[in-house]
Amino acid sequence: MRIGKMREPHYRIVVADARTKRDGRAIEAVGEYHPKDEPSTIKVDSERVQYWLGVGAQPTESVAAILRVTGDWQRFKGLPAPEPMRTAAPRPDRRAAFAEAAREGLSTGDGSGGEATTPRKRAAKAAPRAEAAPRAEAAPAAPADAGGEAAPAPEAAPPTEPSGRQAQEA
Repeated sequence: MRIGKMREPHYRIVVADARTKRDGRAIEAVGEYHPKDEPSTIKVDSERVQYWLGVGAQPTESVAAILRVTGDWQRFKGLPAPEPMRTAAPRPDRRAAFAEAAREGLSTGDGSGGEATTPRKRAAKAAPRAEAAPRAEAAPAAPADAGGEAAPAPEAAPPTEPSGRQAQEA
Protein backbone atom coordinates (compact mmCIF):
# COMPACT_ATOMS: atom_id res chain seq x y z
CA MET A 1 0.00 0.00 0.00
CA ARG A 2 1.59 3.27 -1.11
CA ILE A 3 1.58 6.22 1.24
CA GLY A 4 3.67 9.38 1.37
CA LYS A 5 3.78 12.42 -0.85
CA MET A 6 4.83 13.02 -4.43
CA ARG A 7 8.38 11.86 -5.12
CA GLU A 8 8.63 10.66 -1.50
CA PRO A 9 7.01 7.22 -1.49
CA HIS A 10 6.56 5.11 1.61
CA TYR A 11 5.01 1.69 1.42
CA ARG A 12 3.13 -0.43 3.93
CA ILE A 13 3.62 -4.14 3.51
CA VAL A 14 0.13 -5.52 3.99
CA VAL A 15 -1.79 -8.75 3.77
CA ALA A 16 -4.72 -8.16 1.43
CA ASP A 17 -7.05 -10.05 -0.85
CA ALA A 18 -5.58 -10.11 -4.37
CA ARG A 19 -8.83 -8.70 -5.80
CA THR A 20 -8.66 -5.44 -3.83
CA LYS A 21 -7.23 -2.16 -5.15
CA ARG A 22 -3.63 -1.17 -4.51
CA ASP A 23 -4.62 1.22 -1.72
CA GLY A 24 -7.76 -0.71 -0.82
CA ARG A 25 -8.73 -2.43 2.38
CA ALA A 26 -5.97 -4.51 3.96
CA ILE A 27 -6.38 -7.47 6.29
CA GLU A 28 -3.24 -6.72 8.30
CA ALA A 29 -0.19 -4.46 8.02
CA VAL A 30 2.99 -6.47 8.56
CA GLY A 31 5.72 -3.95 7.73
CA GLU A 32 6.97 -0.72 6.19
CA TYR A 33 9.38 0.11 3.38
CA HIS A 34 10.96 3.55 2.82
CA PRO A 35 12.93 3.36 -0.45
CA LYS A 36 14.23 6.96 -0.50
CA ASP A 37 16.17 6.69 2.77
CA GLU A 38 19.87 5.94 2.48
CA PRO A 39 20.09 2.98 3.00
CA SER A 40 16.43 2.19 2.43
CA THR A 41 14.52 1.39 5.60
CA ILE A 42 12.70 -1.93 5.87
CA LYS A 43 10.69 -2.85 8.97
CA VAL A 44 8.95 -6.24 8.92
CA ASP A 45 7.10 -8.17 11.64
CA SER A 46 8.81 -11.47 10.91
CA GLU A 47 6.52 -13.56 13.07
CA ARG A 48 3.35 -12.36 11.30
CA VAL A 49 4.97 -12.75 7.85
CA GLN A 50 5.89 -16.37 8.65
CA TYR A 51 2.32 -17.02 9.79
CA TRP A 52 0.76 -15.60 6.61
CA LEU A 53 3.23 -17.40 4.34
CA GLY A 54 2.47 -20.60 6.28
CA VAL A 55 -1.28 -20.32 5.67
CA GLY A 56 -0.81 -19.82 1.93
CA ALA A 57 -0.40 -16.08 1.31
CA GLN A 58 1.41 -15.35 -1.97
CA PRO A 59 3.65 -12.25 -1.89
CA THR A 60 3.87 -9.98 -4.94
CA GLU A 61 7.23 -9.78 -6.72
CA SER A 62 8.22 -6.58 -4.96
CA VAL A 63 7.24 -7.87 -1.51
CA ALA A 64 9.04 -11.15 -2.20
CA ALA A 65 12.19 -9.16 -3.02
CA ILE A 66 11.87 -7.24 0.26
CA LEU A 67 11.36 -10.51 2.16
CA ARG A 68 14.52 -11.92 0.51
CA VAL A 69 16.50 -8.90 1.74
CA THR A 70 15.21 -9.31 5.30
CA GLY A 71 15.73 -13.11 5.23
CA ASP A 72 12.08 -13.99 5.89
CA TRP A 73 11.63 -15.66 2.51
CA GLN A 74 14.72 -17.87 3.02
CA ARG A 75 13.50 -18.82 6.50
CA PHE A 76 10.11 -19.81 5.04
CA LYS A 77 11.70 -21.88 2.24
CA GLY A 78 14.40 -23.38 4.49
CA LEU A 79 17.29 -21.76 2.58
CA PRO A 80 20.48 -20.30 4.08
CA ALA A 81 20.15 -16.76 5.45
CA PRO A 82 21.33 -13.82 3.31
CA GLU A 83 24.07 -11.42 4.31
CA PRO A 84 22.94 -8.89 6.90
CA MET A 85 21.18 -5.72 5.76
CA ARG A 86 22.97 -2.39 5.81
CA THR A 87 21.70 -0.11 8.51
CA ALA A 88 21.84 3.64 8.75
CA ALA A 89 24.42 5.18 11.03
CA PRO A 90 22.92 6.38 14.30
CA ARG A 91 22.03 10.06 14.29
CA PRO A 92 24.10 12.30 16.52
CA ASP A 93 22.36 13.51 19.66
CA ARG A 94 21.34 17.14 19.09
CA ARG A 95 21.38 18.00 22.77
CA ALA A 96 24.93 16.72 23.19
CA ALA A 97 26.07 18.67 20.11
CA PHE A 98 24.44 21.84 21.45
CA ALA A 99 26.02 21.39 24.88
CA GLU A 100 29.43 20.85 23.28
CA ALA A 101 29.07 23.99 21.16
CA ALA A 102 28.00 26.00 24.21
CA ARG A 103 30.98 24.78 26.23
CA GLU A 104 33.32 25.59 23.33
CA GLY A 105 31.88 29.10 23.01
CA LEU A 106 32.35 29.79 26.71
CA SER A 107 35.85 28.36 26.85
CA THR A 108 37.33 30.51 24.05
CA GLY A 109 39.83 32.95 25.50
CA ASP A 110 39.18 35.77 23.03
CA GLY A 111 37.50 37.90 25.68
CA SER A 112 34.07 37.69 24.10
CA GLY A 113 32.65 36.29 27.32
CA GLY A 114 30.12 34.13 25.55
CA GLU A 115 28.31 37.03 23.92
CA ALA A 116 26.28 36.65 20.78
CA THR A 117 28.20 36.78 17.53
CA THR A 118 25.50 38.84 15.83
CA PRO A 119 25.85 42.57 16.58
CA ARG A 120 22.96 44.21 18.38
CA LYS A 121 20.76 46.69 16.61
CA ARG A 122 21.49 50.31 17.30
CA ALA A 123 19.26 51.82 19.95
CA ALA A 124 19.84 55.37 18.63
CA LYS A 125 17.43 54.91 15.72
CA ALA A 126 14.60 53.84 17.97
CA ALA A 127 15.10 56.74 20.42
CA PRO A 128 13.91 59.65 18.17
CA ARG A 129 10.63 57.88 17.44
CA ALA A 130 10.04 57.26 21.12
CA GLU A 131 10.66 60.94 21.92
CA ALA A 132 8.41 62.22 19.11
CA ALA A 133 5.33 60.41 20.35
CA PRO A 134 5.27 62.01 23.83
CA ARG A 135 5.72 65.50 22.34
CA ALA A 136 2.66 65.09 20.13
CA GLU A 137 0.61 63.84 23.06
CA ALA A 138 1.90 66.59 25.37
CA ALA A 139 0.91 69.43 23.00
CA PRO A 140 -2.32 70.83 24.49
CA ALA A 141 -5.23 71.60 22.23
CA ALA A 142 -5.83 75.33 21.80
CA PRO A 143 -8.83 76.49 23.83
CA ALA A 144 -11.86 77.74 21.97
CA ASP A 145 -12.27 81.53 21.54
CA ALA A 146 -14.73 83.33 23.70
CA GLY A 147 -16.75 84.11 20.57
CA GLY A 148 -17.65 80.43 20.18
CA GLU A 149 -15.40 79.86 17.16
CA ALA A 150 -13.08 76.89 17.13
CA ALA A 151 -9.37 77.43 17.33
CA PRO A 152 -7.40 77.29 14.09
CA ALA A 153 -6.45 73.77 13.08
CA PRO A 154 -2.86 72.69 13.52
CA GLU A 155 -0.63 72.63 10.44
CA ALA A 156 -1.91 70.09 7.98
CA ALA A 157 0.20 68.01 5.64
CA PRO A 158 0.67 69.57 2.18
CA PRO A 159 -1.74 68.17 -0.42
CA THR A 160 -0.36 65.48 -2.65
CA GLU A 161 -0.51 65.53 -6.40
CA PRO A 162 -2.90 63.04 -7.98
CA SER A 163 -1.24 60.09 -9.60
CA GLY A 164 -2.18 57.49 -12.15
CA ARG A 165 -5.80 57.52 -13.25
CA GLN A 166 -6.72 60.47 -11.03
CA ALA A 167 -4.26 62.68 -12.93
CA GLN A 168 -5.72 61.61 -16.30
CA GLU A 169 -9.28 62.42 -15.28
CA ALA A 170 -8.38 65.89 -13.96
